[in-house]
Amino acid sequence: MYRHSRYRRARTPLTLLATATVAAGLFATSAGPANAAKTPSVQRDKPTVVLVHGAFADSSSWNDVIKRLKRDGYPVVAASNPLRGVSSDAASVKAVLDSIDGPVVLVGHSYGGAVISNAAHGSDNVKALVYADAFLPDKGENANELASKFPGSVIGKVLRPVPITNPDGSKDFDFFIDQSKFHHAFGADVPARTAALMAVTQRPGTGTALNEPSGEPAWKTIPSWALVGTNDRIIPREAQVYMAERAKAHVEEVRSSHAVSVSRPDAVTRIIEKAARTVR
Repeated sequence: MYRHSRYRRARTPLTLLATATVAAGLFATSAGPANAAKTPSVQRDKPTVVLVHGAFADSSSWNDVIKRLKRDGYPVVAASNPLRGVSSDAASVKAVLDSIDGPVVLVGHSYGGAVISNAAHGSDNVKALVYADAFLPDKGENANELASKFPGSVIGKVLRPVPITNPDGSKDFDFFIDQSKFHHAFGADVPARTAALMAVTQRPGTGTALNEPSGEPAWKTIPSWALVGTNDRIIPREAQVYMAERAKAHVEEVRSSHAVSVSRPDAVTRIIEKAARTVR
């Protein structure tokens, strides 16, 4: 029997999502405190938390989660997910993992779940996987088919394709969520002004990324946790629970849209820290 719990919605107002583009190359971390004397020093016995965003988002979507993790003494890295293809994106994230000394808790949102499942396969330092409103594909599955496995996803109705030519000359499409539909589809519980900014700054995923079959997933050998958004209109709750229970993950539910790291950073942080406390 897998554990399920449901968080109550916080009553305090949501803070605006920071929109400044992170320009730190391969990965970005949150800004340091203005007054270091008031901020707890990082405890080196804690694992590093690596955060991987999904399609239609960027690393800034983790900002409020990063603030909480750093406040609690965790080293944090927000990896830049290229969103070009599962295997190439996983290789990019794996390079980040290989640069980190010590144990890692690897966290993925949405399509980022497919990426971390591949990036952590065979890794020595990833000790826990956390999926936040995310895909947990088995070998041979892709994000597109998993999103439509159960009714409720609106993704097929809101995407806007833009033709692109890859560096090797092959053709593909970048898929964006129509800005006028972003709030309803992606982040219905996010303030409208914040959702409007997210819609403008969203990063597209390619058709290749959304349809490329996954490799052997790391969740078969690494302990996993899954936070399921019950009001998710991109990956329906039933699909998330199906994937999480199949992976024998520790499952918790929260009343949130797909933008769970923005609307419910408290719940996301809580499940990450639960996973981190099991790492020795």
